[in-house]
Amino acid sequence: MMGSLSQPEVVEDCFGVLKLYDNGSIHRVSESDIDFEKYNFENDIIGEGCNVKWEDCIFDDIHQLYLRVYRPCNTSKNIFSDKMRILYFIHGGGFCLGSRTWPNCHNYCLRLSSQLQAVVIAPDYRLAPEHRLPAAIEDGLNAVKWLQLQAKLREEGDYCNEGLSTCSRLIEEGVDFSKVFIIGDSSGGNIAHHLAVHLGSGLSELHPVQIRGYVLLGPFFGGLVRTISEAEGPPEPVLDLDSLDRYYSLHVFNI
Repeated sequence: MMGSLSQPEVVEDCFGVLKLYDNGSIHRVSESDIDFEKYNFENDIIGEGCNVKWEDCIFDDIHQLYLRVYRPCNTSKNIFSDKMRILYFIHGGGFCLGSRTWPNCHNYCLRLSSQLQAVVIAPDYRLAPEHRLPAAIEDGLNAVKWLQLQAKLREEGDYCNEGLSTCSRLIEEGVDFSKVFIIGDSSGGNIAHHLAVHLGSGLSELHPVQIRGYVLLGPFFGGLVRTISEAEGPPEPVLDLDSLDRYYSLHVFNI
């Protein structure tokens, strides 16, 4: 009589959204099954007061990575100039969770575009542990180079209006490629940091795109040695040190 096969055991559990098993398998729940309200995320997409149109566009065919472009419908409120600035928003999630499609990210970008009267670009990136660093940083760079390609096509006049995707049309005219800002939240802030180190203002490597600034929102940096703020700071209600250590071990290569 054959013995029954033992069921794999969970060795890492990231809020029930991502689970790793002792046999090496990984399970991610679908976005539709995530209870965002449990983590104080807005589950409903805001609409009132945010007159913004948006579209998804693939920027990496090899890894099937998409970005989402937001553009305010009414640009008459733009008090800065006759052309709109461009803001990148890179989502957080400990390099293991998150997406441009999650309601917390989507709502944030709707507000940014509406209230700042700017074009907002929110890229996805490969997630750990399936793809450990530097995969996410490489994807962040490729997302910015997608914008460079759009700018070059328009600068050289080497594009056909009829052949443009809906997503590309959102940055077809009335945008200032010389005024680009990169915002990153948590792990997205880490990615923004590495982009700043690598690109700076991007004057040469990204021409004609020019990055004017980087905004790091609670950037996620980790290490094997506790910092003073980690060791002596007040405990966080959700992202405690155990959770941070878990994410760190999942996204860093060969620690």
